Amino acid sequence: MKKLQKKLEKYSNIIDEKKTADNAESFKSKEYSNSEKIQFIKLAVSAIDLTTLEGSDTKEKVLELCKTARNPFPEEKDFPNCAAVCVYPALIKYAKKGLKRSKVRLASVGTAFPSGQYPLKLKLADVRYSAEEGVDEIDMVISRGEFLSGNFDYVYEEIKKVKRICTKKKNIRLKVILETGELKTPDNIRKASIIAILAGADFIKTSTGKISVSATLPSVNIMCKAIKEYYKETGIRVGIKVAGGIRTTEDALSYISLVKEVLGEEWLTPKLFRIGASSLLNDLTLQYKAIR
Repeated sequence: MKKLQKKLEKYSNIIDEKKTADNAESFKSKEYSNSEKIQFIKLAVSAIDLTTLEGSDTKEKVLELCKTARNPFPEEKDFPNCAAVCVYPALIKYAKKGLKRSKVRLASVGTAFPSGQYPLKLKLADVRYSAEEGVDEIDMVISRGEFLSGNFDYVYEEIKKVKRICTKKKNIRLKVILETGELKTPDNIRKASIIAILAGADFIKTSTGKISVSATLPSVNIMCKAIKEYYKETGIRVGIKVAGGIRTTEDALSYISLVKEVLGEEWLTPKLFRIGASSLLNDLTLQYKAIR
């Protein structure tokens, strides 16, 4: 697809590999007052997609997760709820019950998460099932094998077909997982980001959390710059989701600072910024208790 290739070339100037890495790492050293930390902790909690994606997941575990997402810090009335609960498709019905009459959104993974190594027909059936079960959001994985083979058109069309299902059912938000740790190079991360955005992603997401290299500050910096360039061209805001290996308050603050610096305050809302996490919430609430 020549049109897609031209688009990729158009965005090819947004990366200086060393500068991008150095700039991203600088966010680790930022210091905040206690009032700033409280503000950012509440923001981080409100942006969390509270996630359980294990083979051992049960109905009981999902219902408990939903309870936590609805009310992460019962001691304080104005403490925010989490953004979403994310589960495997087979457990959607329990999460739906657990989130009934709440503001927490229901998400499920799709397209043969986490590997993506299924025929497209089965991947689309996977997404249709979740859509029919009533999810608000789909977190899909791209076909990294096809991408790394240079078959960018396949990846683009795959995302477009998933987006079509999401739009047809009830305007389900689509988060496209790039699995940046497998893409290896900054240039690949840039290309995958642009492909996902052009194909209709509502969010681009770093990782599945199932491989050793998940979210990193340099990879998120690249993704944010791709989002920024697209916004400058079109006026359309695409969200960013960081996921995998984000376990501490310090980790979360680093990513919030990066997003704020590159994309601006407008992105610091659950509509445009998410953190995929299962263990982060506990540290955030502990830190909040310590400083409030």
